[in-house]
Amino acid sequence: MKVKSFRWPAIVLILGALALAIPAIAVADNSPTNNKTFVYQVGLWGDLPYSAVQANPGVPNLIADMNSQDLAFSVHDGDLKAGNGTTGNPPSVNCDDALYANGLAFLNQLDAPAMFTPGDNDWTDCDRPSNGGFNSLERLDHERQVFFSTPASAGKKPLEQDVQSTPSCLGYVSGPATGPTVTKPVACVENRRWTVKNVTYVTVNVQGSCNNLCDTAPNADEEAARNAADIAWLHDTFAQAKADGSAAVMIISQADPGFDLSDPTRAPLRDPKTLAETDGAPDGFQSFLQAVRDDTIAFGRPVAYVHGDSHYFRIDKPLLDSSGKRLENFTRIETFGDNAANGLNDVHWVKALVDPQSRDVFAFQPQIVPANVVSH
Repeated sequence: MKVKSFRWPAIVLILGALALAIPAIAVADNSPTNNKTFVYQVGLWGDLPYSAVQANPGVPNLIADMNSQDLAFSVHDGDLKAGNGTTGNPPSVNCDDALYANGLAFLNQLDAPAMFTPGDNDWTDCDRPSNGGFNSLERLDHERQVFFSTPASAGKKPLEQDVQSTPSCLGYVSGPATGPTVTKPVACVENRRWTVKNVTYVTVNVQGSCNNLCDTAPNADEEAARNAADIAWLHDTFAQAKADGSAAVMIISQADPGFDLSDPTRAPLRDPKTLAETDGAPDGFQSFLQAVRDDTIAFGRPVAYVHGDSHYFRIDKPLLDSSGKRLENFTRIETFGDNAANGLNDVHWVKALVDPQSRDVFAFQPQIVPANVVSH
């Protein structure tokens, strides 16, 4: 039998090719992926309760559902009531002290730390006659006292948070619901920051109703001070996150500021490149959105922006840079909120699955509370 000879040059070429391929495979395997499920989970909700049936049994059912799961913490992104009080359809409640006491009681029923950021229905809209005709800044100061008098969160297991302690916001001294208000500098104690397993979370007081530039008794001085404080807090948070090597940042606020020209039924329309509002309404968001964009680009890692306000659950990537290119590392998440047409049907929440070692860090799941689903 004739033995075939091997062609060594060919074998050397093949082995050389394999040697070149192996390091490439090893590098790919060591890069961040999204293969893991999660390291911990976070509950996101807001714009609730808006009516008596949502207050009971809707929100208690939601809280029981959250407590049945192992959450690291939860965040309510504002609005403890509907935009109008007892004259609303369906009727809600007024902005009296019971509103805030009841809201805190809900948060304190949660097993995990429970964070909160104010909503426009909690204070900027409280000057409406349908909400009791309060001075909106006085209501914000009261809300600060009820929810933010200490650095700790609410919930059965409070979590210590960093607090924006500089007196950059305005507080109430005196004045009627719709007339001139005497103010004083106060700390923006509602703006909070905390880190869990190398992911940074921050709340900022950004409101619907044009961020307090429109509606019954707008207050441009209040908005200017708070907006500047919000931007400073945002910049400080991203600087701290970068210094700490945080894997990602999550921003939580109330307002849906609008990001583009796509949805006039739910948010302000704005030029996606300049972020200037185009619908003629007072623009309380442009400079804040520009700061979000600048910080997101500079950070270069995943940024999640959670808000309520327009009551339309969605997850998308609406933020563009000034040349019109999508920011791939920015994700918007809007929580469910009220949908009165479905009764209890939208008393639900969103779960954030967090893995600081994964490529995108965050994944999101809608959590439909079984006890709150209506038949169709």
